[in-house]
Amino acid sequence: MQSTTASDLAALWESFQDNGDEDARRLLVEKNVGLVRYVAGRLAVGLPHYLEFPDLYGAGLIGLIQAVDNFDRGRGIKFETYAIPRIRGAILDELRAQDWFPRSLRRKARQLESTFATLEARLGRSVSDEEVAQELGISLDEYDRVLGQISVATLVSLESELHPDDAGGGHRVIDTLVDESAVNPDDVIAQRELRDVIVGALEELSEKERLVLTLYYYEELTLREIGDILDVTESRVCQIHTKAIFRLKGKVERKINSKSISRLGEEVRDALKERVGV
Repeated sequence: MQSTTASDLAALWESFQDNGDEDARRLLVEKNVGLVRYVAGRLAVGLPHYLEFPDLYGAGLIGLIQAVDNFDRGRGIKFETYAIPRIRGAILDELRAQDWFPRSLRRKARQLESTFATLEARLGRSVSDEEVAQELGISLDEYDRVLGQISVATLVSLESELHPDDAGGGHRVIDTLVDESAVNPDDVIAQRELRDVIVGALEELSEKERLVLTLYYYEELTLREIGDILDVTESRVCQIHTKAIFRLKGKVERKINSKSISRLGEEVRDALKERVGV
């Protein structure tokens, strides 16, 4: 297949947006389906067996089509930057529609997250698995089993709520800004403050936790690839990721009002870039 140049893509966008050319619209979708495969592939890691990749791909494709229809090339941002969050959102909407994460498991996730935050606030340091299990009143084996159950939800997109209830209220970690084109000085200050908190919180994680976050969010490796590097199982990588995120969220919640958080995953990625001096 012949490669598409930047000028070819610009011509397609002009033909579609200025003249309503449906053939150009179709070509724009076809030339960007790789974004759907990329997002669906990362979200599919560790999902329950009954959630098949084609379902995620189909939902992501709908998100891609909507992104093509709504993209404003006059704003001066790359289409990939605009499309990926919308593809991810469409897939997450499909996951929520299938109710793949039961309320009982949500409660366990909140309990575990709260335990991490409470213990670290009380002790003033990162806590061990043994201390968390003891606080919960369960064995280490049971602790590992619970962590494995909820790790998928944490990995999917940091979609959990900061102060949720079973009725669906509360602020979500992934709450989006109303107008991405507007620059609000208060938002800039809040994001800078959040970034500083996350950079500091990263230093308080264990070396292995920092490495997993770096490889996943910054290097964008899969869990299997990270497991090969660390010589541990994919499920163990998932658990390490979950504990690291719980610790980060607890530290952020204690220092930053939850409303200032937009997308924690993106903030972690940016903070990692800043930490390594990129």
